[in-house]
Amino acid sequence: MAEPSPRQDGPMQTIALDVHAHLIPARDGRLDGFAGVSWDAGTEKLTVDGHGIGLKNLFRPEALTLWMADNAVAHAWISAPPPVYRPELGPDETRRWSEALNAGLQAIAAAHADRLSALFHLPVEHPAVAVEIARDRIARGHSRFAMPAGGAGVMLSDPVFAPLWQVLDEASAFLFLHPGESCDARLDPFYLANLLGNPTETAIASAHLVFGGILERHPRLTVCLAHAGGTTAALAGRFERGYATDRPGLDQGLEPPRRTLRRLCVDCIAHDRAGLALAAEVFGADRILFGSDWPFPMGLPKPHEQMAGIEPGFRRAIFCDNAGTVLGEG
Repeated sequence: MAEPSPRQDGPMQTIALDVHAHLIPARDGRLDGFAGVSWDAGTEKLTVDGHGIGLKNLFRPEALTLWMADNAVAHAWISAPPPVYRPELGPDETRRWSEALNAGLQAIAAAHADRLSALFHLPVEHPAVAVEIARDRIARGHSRFAMPAGGAGVMLSDPVFAPLWQVLDEASAFLFLHPGESCDARLDPFYLANLLGNPTETAIASAHLVFGGILERHPRLTVCLAHAGGTTAALAGRFERGYATDRPGLDQGLEPPRRTLRRLCVDCIAHDRAGLALAAEVFGADRILFGSDWPFPMGLPKPHEQMAGIEPGFRRAIFCDNAGTVLGEG
């Protein structure tokens, strides 16, 4: 967090669960043979649709488990990161690509069963494919998923997503929503696609879930937003005011937005004490889960140092207690 105080000497407080860690299963050949994708084992570089992914720890599960040991993280849920979302693919190729990612994540988790579990990828651009994947995985006993928060023209309130919400709700599933790439050229300079675009994409997704009645109609579904919910917490009052003044298009038959926002949970990656406090006020202090965004530098690579300025009881809730309260994990 901003200007953290030094961590006191003594053993690190155990972090029960990291809900936001990324890996790409490129080493075992599962991603070979796809058009536009190449893996160079010698340099450990994956190229996807012309973009080289050079962050080598994305391909190294052993680096993640070593980091976990060094930082007293007991367990992590791993998901595919945005560079492999590939939103431009058609339905058939998306199905094949998602199945390869998911099989690879499952294999990594199985090889580190005491430390890692997979969040299976659902492709947001093709809701029918996402339903197929969700049904298949649920039938095999899995109910934890990750999905891009949106993309060009994607609205999570669209009725086309209704079968997906129903399937996930019936399974009491966990769904981690993570922003993908921004499509706004104004965000190209200054790293704004990440600094501003990602939090905005998450807020758009949350707004559609709230105002579309998705969360209220599907109370058994647990949705977790990345990066402390993006800009959602800062907009909660505006959402509430729009509802209270009956702005056009808002369904007055739904519960007030601030009540619905309490149905969400978010990770703790705010990089600001005041921002995290606001997230706790909007979503609930017991709805903040630990996430690292490993191995990306915009995450929490040194969680005990970066969160040292957080009030000890709140920090303990994030590190230790909330995973059990919200998810039954711990």
